[in-house]
Amino acid sequence: MDDGRYERPAAMVEGAVPSSNQMPHILLIDDAPEDIRATLILLKTQSWRLSVASDAYNGYQRALALRPDLIVLDVLMPQMDGFSLCRLLREAPSTRQIPILFLSSANSSVERLEGLTLGGVDYISKSCEPEEVLARIRIHLQLTWREPPANQCELTGPALQGDEIVLRAAMRLIGNQLDDMPSLAKIAQKVGTHEKRLSRIFREHLGMTVFAYISDARLRRGQELLAVSSMSIQDIAELVGFRSACNFTTAFGQRLGMTPSQFRQQAQGMADAELAECT
Repeated sequence: MDDGRYERPAAMVEGAVPSSNQMPHILLIDDAPEDIRATLILLKTQSWRLSVASDAYNGYQRALALRPDLIVLDVLMPQMDGFSLCRLLREAPSTRQIPILFLSSANSSVERLEGLTLGGVDYISKSCEPEEVLARIRIHLQLTWREPPANQCELTGPALQGDEIVLRAAMRLIGNQLDDMPSLAKIAQKVGTHEKRLSRIFREHLGMTVFAYISDARLRRGQELLAVSSMSIQDIAELVGFRSACNFTTAFGQRLGMTPSQFRQQAQGMADAELAECT
């Protein structure tokens, strides 16, 4: 397993031996695979292809290149943790549909909820018996894996560069945490990079700083809520991350040239007019 990949020898399979692209391919990403040695041994007895990466960055590159059928992912890894890696995998077109099973000793209810919220299909404790881990992997493969046709072509679609994937992951993170925004350093960490690179990516791709994007995102979300809900200005302000309705009104007026109340009246008036035309 020096090259990071284990493939079951043909002699271990009874009857006709399927070609390598007709067997499910599992990528396991864990910086301490010795901690799950018994599980690895059990996985090697299955008629699956198994690749192993010993850190998140290497796992990320392997996932993009190999497009496995299922990823088993640790959480507590140096430099980039499993949650950060999951965010990147969920933004890359070639990996966003791959089932991710977290297998980790980080097993608090908060950590389990975060993993599932990020898109993990399962969250398994490393203390689980290897047979249970195997059973869960088998269930998810049965639900998702289909034998590819012999003449299957490569997936087509717009390829994203590394910076674009980081950008999308950061934008999604920001959009989900408008009311409790992490620091710039924390945002960068959560998408697997550092402050300087993240700032450069926003400037080069969006022409603005991270903080300017956050401000824009808050005001855009505020506009949406004003147009479609009857929530109070104070509640909307808090929901999109402003300390007070006054701060929200000031920022809103500077950007749109009207107060939130005026915008709401205008937006709902236009909606009423469109409804009248349809009746």
